[in-house]
Amino acid sequence: MKLLFRLFALFILLPAVELALLVQVDKLIGFWPTIGLILATGFIGSLLARREGLSVWRRLNQRMAEGGLPGKELLDGVIILLAGALLITPGVLTDVIGFLGLLPPSRALIRKIAMKRIKRAINRGSISVTGFQRGHSWMYTNANTTPRGDEAPRWQGAPRDLPRYADEPDEGDGG
Repeated sequence: MKLLFRLFALFILLPAVELALLVQVDKLIGFWPTIGLILATGFIGSLLARREGLSVWRRLNQRMAEGGLPGKELLDGVIILLAGALLITPGVLTDVIGFLGLLPPSRALIRKIAMKRIKRAINRGSISVTGFQRGHSWMYTNANTTPRGDEAPRWQGAPRDLPRYADEPDEGDGG
């Protein structure tokens, strides 16, 4: 039922809200300025998404060259990708959310919320995390997870034992 509500919200409610907002913007500034606004936010958003995406790509490569796990950088990349998709979707609400995902301060807040949700899912056992680092692998799973054989050495722990990057403070995301 939860999935059905989410799909309904995504495909029915969100477009209805977007349409209502676009009609209101049209009443305020007129038809052609509204079209111009849609095109301008798409263009500016794509430039900003490209810039932020390249910045994250550089940080990801640097982190990997140092032998670290690029968790924060990967999550930033996903947020930027979703933000870019929202910005090319015509609408007012999706543009606002998209721009929030591209700005480093608000992206840091989104990342923090996402990490809390990911940690909760790990603790519930609905997500297991597996990774490799310099010749050995580590795995975080919930204790209730069924073993998967000898694929990789098993590591079970508490949330406080998550890999180092999970709780790293943000450095301001300056790039």
